[in-house]
Amino acid sequence: MTELDRITARILEQISGGEFRQKGAFNLRQNGTALCHGDSEHVKIRKKEDKQGIDVYIDGDTDGEQVHIPVVVNASGMTDIVYNDFYVAEGANVTIVAGCGIHNSGCNESRHDGIHSFHIAKSANVRYEEKHYGEGEGTGAKVLNPVTNIYLEEDAVFTLDTAQIKGVDSTKRETNITMDKGAKLFVTEKLMTHDHQTAVSDMEVQMNGEDSSAQIISRSVAKGTSTQVFHPRAVGNSKCHAHVQCDSIIMDQAQVSSIPEINAKHLDAAIIHEAAIGRINDEQLIKLRTLGMTEEEAEGVIIDNFLN
Repeated sequence: MTELDRITARILEQISGGEFRQKGAFNLRQNGTALCHGDSEHVKIRKKEDKQGIDVYIDGDTDGEQVHIPVVVNASGMTDIVYNDFYVAEGANVTIVAGCGIHNSGCNESRHDGIHSFHIAKSANVRYEEKHYGEGEGTGAKVLNPVTNIYLEEDAVFTLDTAQIKGVDSTKRETNITMDKGAKLFVTEKLMTHDHQTAVSDMEVQMNGEDSSAQIISRSVAKGTSTQVFHPRAVGNSKCHAHVQCDSIIMDQAQVSSIPEINAKHLDAAIIHEAAIGRINDEQLIKLRTLGMTEEEAEGVIIDNFLN
């Protein structure tokens, strides 16, 4: 066990909502090193021997347990690359809470690239939560480039809930998912950019198994002169169903590109996509202003409700 420094504790509060505890199954990584970790009866965490990262083994008797694996980078000029693999046994029910926060008080870029691969066995149910956050008074960039690979066996269920809170100067998100028979996927992606920040999200879902289904919802807010590009791609290789929805609020001089792509390679592949980009509704803004809010406060309420 270790006593956390003030900066690390504050970042953990942001990316885990105050839920991180040094108990049960957990692994806290800081500045490229595993600071502390623990196992539980049903979840074992092992350090990789060939490269940076961990292997997480979740047995089939796991039911309702949470596994916390946060990452903190507070050294300016650091590039942290980590490979984490999760092996979830048949019938397990587990929530994995990840997230990365960067504090950069220097003039050099600080960056974290987390490559996470999930191997989900038959009928397992996994919820994966990931939040990204940046802070610090330095001029160095705060960069987060996550890669998420998900392999769903028959009747497995995976819920992917990701959020970029604020302060990340550049992010490129890559998500690759393959689905077997009867597998179900639920994705909610929430992202905010401001100032000169950039965000790119590429996602590909391969529905290979009969009666597999996917629901992908992306919501974003772009402020300042920031830019966002979303490219979700759903590929139906069998009888399946998918719904892809991308909604964005654009403000100031920001730019948003939404490019949902659907590809049916089977007669019974039913895939729908929707995309909408627009400004804040003036009627909502006026209504909140009449309640005594400033324009900034009213915008904040509308944005919070939109993202949540």
